[in-house]
Amino acid sequence: MAAQNNAPLPDGLEIAGYRIVKKIASGGFSIVYLAYDPDGNAVAIKEYLPSSLALRQEGELVPAISKANLPVFRIGLKCFFEEGRALARIAHPNVVSVLNFFRANDTVYMVMAYESGHSLQEHIARLKSKGSRPNEVFIRQIFTQVLRGLREVHANKLLHLDLKPANIYLRTDGTPMLLDFGAARQTVNTDLPKLTPMYTPGFAPPELYTRNATLGPWTDVYSIGASMFACMVGSPPQPADQRKTEDKMEAHFQKLDGLYSEELVKLVRWCLALDPLARPQSLFALQKVLQAPAPEAPAPAPQGTLEKLSGGLRGLVGRLGGMGRGKDKAGPDTQQ
Repeated sequence: MAAQNNAPLPDGLEIAGYRIVKKIASGGFSIVYLAYDPDGNAVAIKEYLPSSLALRQEGELVPAISKANLPVFRIGLKCFFEEGRALARIAHPNVVSVLNFFRANDTVYMVMAYESGHSLQEHIARLKSKGSRPNEVFIRQIFTQVLRGLREVHANKLLHLDLKPANIYLRTDGTPMLLDFGAARQTVNTDLPKLTPMYTPGFAPPELYTRNATLGPWTDVYSIGASMFACMVGSPPQPADQRKTEDKMEAHFQKLDGLYSEELVKLVRWCLALDPLARPQSLFALQKVLQAPAPEAPAPAPQGTLEKLSGGLRGLVGRLGGMGRGKDKAGPDTQQ
């Protein structure tokens, strides 16, 4: 069934003691609202409403679900509820805080702490528009904290399965928080043959494209590598299904030489191995590399320098002074 646009709940609606202010996001799986709790605190409320299974018209509260879609809708509903319950047990600064979850309008709602900030994806796009990119220190700091949160998630027998810069939220103080565990419902419940996995091309490992594949921490490791790659390059890696046919990633990795340390590029390569067994099997292995002191990334030579050097080799010996000036020119990189 094709996805359709679902009408959000109306602004100002009171539901289970919360007052809806406005819709702030929507996707194929849910709608997220800004709301106020009974004490006047801002919260984010996520409503389970898969657009391929349910349709809600303007002015209605209860979605219409066809008889054929009802069994799959209910399985997803149960998993969404269980996911909310599992996340509510996690109290970690780098994982979204789930405060409550309730049933209403024939569906389920998850109430989360609302915090101002922006996604890592928005941060990357902002820098890219200025011709810049996140530097190595930033990448190491952000992903060290992301891994701390993810370790807590894995310790609670959940996988994220949709890690990407859009789901890493940077608070105004710069600390990251893992958001949107919409795919986590796939983890503990493997008896969902009809519920298509939701994944994002480029960030999803090859095993998410395969039915009945064994998923584990290594699955999220691939997406961590893809997210770090997106920081470095400004766009996601080549989708995993395409890589299995013709892998074009080597050329992208080579372009990172001189922009980031060899250790960091090697770590991203390791995470993005197509074979799950060739990746780091635990997050601890990744943390060790990221927390090591960042080696200074070599400064990239200005465009055309290599050509100039090769063209002027014959006269180089007699122009030592000129070579000294050229060296100053290609000084330490001042990337943001």
